[in-house]
Amino acid sequence: MLRFALSLSLLIACNPIMADEPYQAGSIALPGSPDQNNSQPFGYRLMKPRNIEPGKKYPLVLFLHGAGERGDDNLRQLKFLPESLATPANRDRLPCFVLAPQCPTGQQWVDVPWGDLKSTPMSEQPSRPMQGAIEVLQKTLEEQPIDRSRVYLTGLSMGGYGSWDLASRHPEWFAGAIIVCGGGDEQQAAQLKQLPIQVFHGGADTVVPTQRSRSMGAAIQDAGGTQIEYTELPGVGHNSWSHAYSDAAGALEWLFKQSRQPIPSGSVGK
Repeated sequence: MLRFALSLSLLIACNPIMADEPYQAGSIALPGSPDQNNSQPFGYRLMKPRNIEPGKKYPLVLFLHGAGERGDDNLRQLKFLPESLATPANRDRLPCFVLAPQCPTGQQWVDVPWGDLKSTPMSEQPSRPMQGAIEVLQKTLEEQPIDRSRVYLTGLSMGGYGSWDLASRHPEWFAGAIIVCGGGDEQQAAQLKQLPIQVFHGGADTVVPTQRSRSMGAAIQDAGGTQIEYTELPGVGHNSWSHAYSDAAGALEWLFKQSRQPIPSGSVGK
């Protein structure tokens, strides 16, 4: 269903969190560019449920941050949704693992221009940062008590582009997605018609054209998709994530209700 929100309503309240609590730091070696022989560290943060009960498995949220959170500090990517999910109230209400990889400075989850009105065809291989995100997702699924029927994907801006890209490559990995002010390749719409997706975009966005989300939603509907919901926020600029992740939007509650056939062990990253 395509719909238009009438107002921003309530904004999400994000409280600062400590760098090492509750998110644990990790890193892997990310291959360098073709003209480099060395690898580079690829950082990520993982939050676990506050109390993990023996024998119980928990959902996982993979969060792909925006361009402003790139770097090598392995901290900046915790802004916005990761901060919100780490509040005591949300840890009680939505116990889950949250995985937040950090894209290195000057690189992108998807190597496409953000401001273009028209999409770029999806590349045959994911970008190096996306390969890193896939690897840490696989690592987390193998090492932690994750409910593989409840693996969720979300991202904003540059991470919205990344979410469209990863969902198009592997829709079977995810039970649901929230994609905020990004853009994808409409030619991949048929791959996404079975995946429950909520899309948010500001109607006055001057960074990523609103048309990018409109056209993805329409293309999925045209491909026979019935689980796509598009919310456009009139008068709102690029920071549409303030509404998308708020209690007023209800998208997080919706996301945690989504479930699918469990991902077979070892299938992620293959």
